[in-house]
Formats: sequence, C-alpha cells, structure tokens
Amino acid sequence: MATKHEQILSFIDSLTVGNKISVRQIAKELNVSEGTAYRAIKEAENQGMVSTIERVGTIRIERKQKENFEHLTFAEIISIVDGQVLGGREGLHKTLNKFVIGAMKLDAMMRYTERDSLLIVGNRVGAHELAIQEGAAVLITGGFDTEDHVKKLADEKKLPIISTSYDTFTVAAMINRAIYDQLIKKEIVLVGDIYTPEQEAFFMTVKDKLDKWYQLNEETTHSRYPVVDENRRVIGMVTSKDIIGKDRSLSIDKVMTRNPMTVQKETSLTYAAHMMVWEGIEIMPVVGQHQKLEGLVSRQDVLKALQNIQRQPHVGETIDDIVTSRLEAVTDEDNQAIYRSIVTPQMTNQLGTLSYGVFTSFVTEASSRLLRQYKKGDLVVENLSIYFIKPVQLESMLEIKPRLLEAGRKFAKVDIEVFNNKTLVGKALLLAQLIDR
Repeated sequence: MATKHEQILSFIDSLTVGNKISVRQIAKELNVSEGTAYRAIKEAENQGMVSTIERVGTIRIERKQKENFEHLTFAEIISIVDGQVLGGREGLHKTLNKFVIGAMKLDAMMRYTERDSLLIVGNRVGAHELAIQEGAAVLITGGFDTEDHVKKLADEKKLPIISTSYDTFTVAAMINRAIYDQLIKKEIVLVGDIYTPEQEAFFMTVKDKLDKWYQLNEETTHSRYPVVDENRRVIGMVTSKDIIGKDRSLSIDKVMTRNPMTVQKETSLTYAAHMMVWEGIEIMPVVGQHQKLEGLVSRQDVLKALQNIQRQPHVGETIDDIVTSRLEAVTDEDNQAIYRSIVTPQMTNQLGTLSYGVFTSFVTEASSRLLRQYKKGDLVVENLSIYFIKPVQLESMLEIKPRLLEAGRKFAKVDIEVFNNKTLVGKALLLAQLIDR
C-alpha cells in the first residue's frame, strides 16, 4: 500500500507539464494535511518534477534528462536573472535552445531569432512583439516594461516575457555561467548511470529461509544479497559470513545484518566508491523513497566506471581543476618528484595571500600524482594535518615536495613540504585510503 507521500508524488507525476499546483489544492484534492502536501511538493522539486518561482507559484515541469542538462528552462532563467514575469506564464516550463542578444537593427535581429530561442533586448517594443510572433521568448533588460498588447500576445502563444533589472552584458554572462555549471553537473557520474536495476538484481525477502541463499548462490555465484520486507523496503544485508555453519531452515532475518549502508540513484559515483573502500563493502543496495529497493551497485561496477571517466574529455572545470591544472611536474637532483605552480590572483584570499583552500588542493593533488607514479591507484583522503608556516604572496613560485612515508595495499602516508624561494612556507601529513585500479 502506497503512503500518502507516495500518492501525492504519483499525482504530481501524472499532471501535464505546465500545470500549476499549490499546497492547499493538493491537500484538498487528496484529502491530506497541508504539512504532508508541502513536504511532498518539496520532494517533487528535488526530483525535478516541479519548479517553484517567486510571484508565479509552483508549476509541473519536464524532468531533465542528463543529456539535456545544458538546456535551461525559462523558469530557470527567471531564478538566474532574478526576473519578473510580465506575460506568457504558461510557457515557463519550456526549454530554450539558444539565446540571442538584440543589439542590432530589427530585421537583422529577426534573422537570428528562431522558435524556442530567447531574445535578450532592452525597451524595444517592436522587437518584443516580432520575437513572440516568431515563437521566441523575450528577456527585457534594464528593468523596462512592455505594452499590454504584447503581454496579451505572449499569453496567447504561451511564450514568457521576463523583465530583469540587470543590463544585457551581465544577463548574458549570468546565463553563460549557469550553462557552464550545468555542464559540470552533467559530467558528474551518478550511481543511477551505472547501477543494476531491481528487475535484474537478486535479493531475498524477510520470510525466506537460509536455503534460499544457497539457491541464489548457485544461480548467480554472488555471495551478498539485500533483504527486503513485504513493502520492498531494504531492511538488511546477508553475506556468506552470516550464514556459514548455520541451520538452513533458519529464517533470514535471524542472521542478516540490519540497517545496511545504502545509496540513491542521485549519489555521485565517487562518493559511493569512497564509502565502499572505507567500509570494505562489495555490494550496496540502491534505494529510492522510504528505503525501497531500486537496484544494486557493486564495487567492481564503480571502479570500472571510474576508470572510464578518467579517459573522457571534460567540458566544465571545477575550482580544483583550475587550480591543479597549473601544477607542473619536475624532478630535483635526487630524482624525486617536485610540483611547481605560480600563485595567480584567483588563488588568493581577501588579504592577497595564498588561500588555505587552494593550499589544501595543491597538497592533495601533489600526493595523488605521487601515488599514481608508484602505481598505487587513487587516494581518498582520511586525515590531513597542515601547518601554515608563512603566508605566500601573489605571483610567488611554489615548490611542492611530496614524499611517500609508507604504503600498504589499502593505505598510504605522505609527507609534503611546500617551499617559496627555498623557504619552507607550509608542511602537511596526509593519510589516505587507496582505491585499487
């Protein structure tokens, strides 16, 4: 039996794209409390089913597919530019394919303005009207309004007209930045991209006897299975260690490990890998709402996917990428690895000296590269002790010298010294778990 929360989510999912919903309406239609309705709407927003826009309300939107991440909806544009909707509210769920800056004559502007694009323009009412007739939405910069007949046309065509107080250049920069951020998100591989779905996964129910484990083991050669209750909620995990030497007629709930670690489809692959390495887990259940089983992910799948990511070209850059891309590897007279980088303005704090966060990134990346040289795989930082001995000025040349103190099959200790002009400016000791490659 589905819970009230699940019923509301199913109801929202069944609504057509563009429909407006409210807490009061859902509470009344589904006979639930406003608190329950509010929590379910928030969950629907987290899942990308609805979008809440100030002064507009909550509307049902199309769920974004990962390959469509860089395409923004008009609703997202409003939140990016802190805009106000002047007309065409019913089209806010639509996706724009490109945006055009209207800084040219009207006929030239219209040559570039296609259906499903967004025209960014100032207070040129003629351009507003023509763009909507062409099937494009309009973003008016400088805080200007438009005429009533244009707003009416926008409502008829279901194409938004949005007004923002920012200037055209700032708006274009903000939208570009948002698309860039989306590209970084697109590159982050999630558990949902690689997991084995429930239909193909093997699991046991709480009523099963130990004998069922032996049957599954013969069929699959796996030795670990999640245990679910009558509502398909994951309540335990059973492995060969739990059942060895026990009576086969015992019920599975007597031997299973309760409250196992789980991940969701939205969990990043790297996070799942870290958990599996730290806890020594071979297989993890993938769960949805209320711990319901959605599939399984194995350590082998995770590591294989991580290797593939390394080979792919990256489009968006994170702050760590920007910082560490400047690290240049050289060797000293003892043939030991040294990493060098110049301190650029982006790496400094408000005092004009090297930021603590950037210092940490340098130390971690230098250690990671050193371990790769020794073919030790990738590291997961467990503990990092840093001593900031002297501040580092802008445009200084840093020399980072990592030294491997000790390394086992699953752990490593690295000592790192950081110099500027042969003066010691910082020191660190890093303890790490290793992810086998």
